[in-house]
Amino acid sequence: MDTGLRSPALRHVLTHLVTPLLMCLGMGLAYMGAFVTPEPHHLPVAVVGTGPEVKVFAQTVKDKAGDKLDVRTVPNRTEAVDLLKSRDITGAYVLSAKSPQLVVATAASDMGAMAVEKVFTPVAAQQGAVLRVTDVAPPVDDDPTGQGLFFLLIAVSIGSYASVAALGAAGAGLLLRIRALLAVGVSGVVSVIGAALAGPVFHLAHHDLMTVWGMSWLYSAGILFIGVGLHTFLKRWTTLAMMVLFVMLNFTSSGGLFRPELQNGFFGTLHAFWNGAGFVEGIRSLLYFDRDGLSGNVGTLVAWLMVGLLVTAVAGAVERARARGAVRERARHAVREEAVPQVEVVEEELEESVAV
Repeated sequence: MDTGLRSPALRHVLTHLVTPLLMCLGMGLAYMGAFVTPEPHHLPVAVVGTGPEVKVFAQTVKDKAGDKLDVRTVPNRTEAVDLLKSRDITGAYVLSAKSPQLVVATAASDMGAMAVEKVFTPVAAQQGAVLRVTDVAPPVDDDPTGQGLFFLLIAVSIGSYASVAALGAAGAGLLLRIRALLAVGVSGVVSVIGAALAGPVFHLAHHDLMTVWGMSWLYSAGILFIGVGLHTFLKRWTTLAMMVLFVMLNFTSSGGLFRPELQNGFFGTLHAFWNGAGFVEGIRSLLYFDRDGLSGNVGTLVAWLMVGLLVTAVAGAVERARARGAVRERARHAVREEAVPQVEVVEEELEESVAV
C-alpha cells in the first residue's frame, strides 16, 4: 500500500526540514557549550605591591586557584589601572591589613568583575577585613551591566544575515553586480539602524556615534558580501551556513556576555579573530577605554569585509562561466534542431528516388 512516503512533494518537505533541525542542534551545542557553565580559565589578575610578602601572597593565590587564575604582581595601583584599561587583567587586588581593595573595570566585562570579586572576597575575609571594590571603568547608567553592546551585535547581525536570505530568494534572477550593490545599500541601512539604537534610542553610546555607525557598516557589509557570494555555491543551504558563521560561532565568541577567560579554549580562540568580537570589543574600546586596541578591532572587521569581497568576486566569475556554458549549450541545441529537418528532407528525397 502506498503510504505517500515516496511522494516527491513529501521528500521535498522532509529535505527542507533538515535545515531547521540542524539549526536546533547547532544552537543548542553552541549556546549551551559557551554560556551554561562559565568558569575562570587562566583569568588574568594582579596583586599590587612590592616586597617578599606580596610575592608570597600572589603565589599562594595562584597555588590555590590552579589553572583558573593567571596571577602577576605590579608595583603600584597606577600600573594596575593601566593594565585594567588595556584589558590585560580583569582585576587587581591591593594588599592592606585593614582595608584591602579590589580594582575592576566593569565596562570590559561585568561577569569578569563578578568572577574576580568572588575569588578575592574570601581572601579578604581570611585577613579579617571587608573587601572594598573600586570600578575604574563603569558602563554608562543607561547600560548598567555593559551588555547592551551584545544585544546591539544581535540586532545588526540579524538585519544582515536575514537580508542575505531575502537577496538570495527574491534576487536570484538579478546579476551578481546588482545583488552586490544591493548589499552595499542594505548594509548602509542596517548600520544606520544600529547607530540609532546605540545612540538616540537606548543611549549606549554617549559619544563617537559616527564611529559606531562606521563600525556597524563594516561589520554588516562583511556579513552581506560573504552571504551573497556563498549563495552562488550553497543555494538553499546558505541560511544554515550563515547561522553557523554569524550566530552559533559569532555570538558565543564575541565577549558580549562572557570574556574568553570565562569560556573554554575553543570560544576563547575564536574571540581573537571572529568579526563579532571585533565589533563588540572595538565599540568597547571606543566608548570606555580611550580607543585602546581599536585599530586592531577595526582591522578584524576590514579583514572580514575583504573576505566577503573575495568570495563575491569568485562567485561572479563562476556565474559568468555558468552563463557562457548555458549559452553554448543553447547554441548546440539550436544547431541540432536545425539539422533534423534537413536530414528528414534528404531521407524523403532518397525514398522518392528509390520509388521511381
